[in-house]
Amino acid sequence: MEITDLTPAERRLWRAFPTGAVVDLRQAGDEPEHGGDWGPERTVRAKVLRALLLGVPAGEGEVAALRLSGARVTGTLDLQYATAEQAIRLWGCHFEKAPVLYGAKLRQLNLSESWLPGLTAATLQVGGVLRLTDCRVPGEIQLGGAKISGAVFLDRAHLGGDKTAALQLYQAVIGDDLWAPGLTVQGEVDLNGARVAGAITLDDATLDASAGTALKAESLTIGSNLSARRLRATGRVSLRGSTFPGQVDLTGARLSSPGGVALRASSCTAGELWLRDAAPIDGLVNLRRSTFELIHATPEVWPDRVRIDGLTYGSLAPALAAGERLELLERDDEGYVPHAYEQLAAAYRRIGDDAGARAVQLAKQRRHRRTLSWYAKAWGHVQDATVGYGFRPTRAMAWLVALLVAGTVVYGLHHPQAAEPAKGPDFHAAVYTLDLLLPIIDFGQEKAFNPHGAYQWLAYLLIAAGWVLATTVVAGVTRAVNRQ
Repeated sequence: MEITDLTPAERRLWRAFPTGAVVDLRQAGDEPEHGGDWGPERTVRAKVLRALLLGVPAGEGEVAALRLSGARVTGTLDLQYATAEQAIRLWGCHFEKAPVLYGAKLRQLNLSESWLPGLTAATLQVGGVLRLTDCRVPGEIQLGGAKISGAVFLDRAHLGGDKTAALQLYQAVIGDDLWAPGLTVQGEVDLNGARVAGAITLDDATLDASAGTALKAESLTIGSNLSARRLRATGRVSLRGSTFPGQVDLTGARLSSPGGVALRASSCTAGELWLRDAAPIDGLVNLRRSTFELIHATPEVWPDRVRIDGLTYGSLAPALAAGERLELLERDDEGYVPHAYEQLAAAYRRIGDDAGARAVQLAKQRRHRRTLSWYAKAWGHVQDATVGYGFRPTRAMAWLVALLVAGTVVYGLHHPQAAEPAKGPDFHAAVYTLDLLLPIIDFGQEKAFNPHGAYQWLAYLLIAAGWVLATTVVAGVTRAVNRQ
């Protein structure tokens, strides 16, 4: 391209490029979204930008760079498979067509505050940072398989509206942080299989994909935390199979997917899951087979439907009585899940709250009872009423004392006849009653005296009660020993 072919704006840029000087065409009140109305004095053809990056050398002793602000870029900026050694900073520009950077190798790319119909940049390689701060992109940003040596900045950007997949970063490799506080997306954010060396920040972001998945971050690997404080997500948030060495911080978040899955974090590994001060989740939560060292959430956060079979955690916050957390276990889609009760009991036992652990174990037996046949349910009710399935051993003592007192009073007023009056021992009402109640120990009173009528039926009742108490106590002790 000859220099004589250039417009005045392009000529300024051509002269500034070899030294990396800034060409600023911005005016007060600029809105790049409406940059299509900017006149020829602010218009730069995309082929001029391409020619500069691929053909014009730096000035002697200078570092060339493309630094342009407030321009209307016409045509398609096509750098497909190209290699550009110069930094690119196209700030506050209006692109009539989506740039094509597929497979390109760039030193640095900054499109902050610009308006673009879309961005085709799959497998893009950037030696420094990629900045899309405060961009407006109604179409797709395709960065699948990209390799960014530095950080990626998407803070306050507005993406999507025309496509179902507004931001594609699947299989991307980012050498630092993914920084996107205040990001607004209409459509899907796809981070499947991505690797982020630092943290991902989505604080105050709004992701709206009512008909599908708002955040697809399956098999994601990051170096530290996923921070999504005050996130507003309409549609599924999927973290299945991902690894987070630090926190998954959803403090103050609002997750909504009515009739669908709001949060899918199955087979996920993270140090901590924070849902502190979050709004009640609207939609199913799936945490099956996941592992967390800490889960910070109040019972009010969880929805009516959960899936928590195989969920493993070390501790729970805030500190609450066991009864306040048991209701969640009733909401599992799969019905009775023994593992969920064992995990909750282990969490209370780990902090030394044995009473809380016993309350959970008792609730587990009661929940299991609802799955049994009628006769097994009946026996379960007996065990529950007598000794609380062995988790309320003091009940057995109370029953024994009550029956002992009742038998002593009745037989003290109405002595049974001696089987052999001349040979038998003297009658003692309390010892006789105790002999009936204890199925193994023999004090010699039961065989020496024979009650009749209603008193004989009372003896049968005491013997049966003794056997029931003995077997339930043994079952409870066995469970306690097995837990140790």
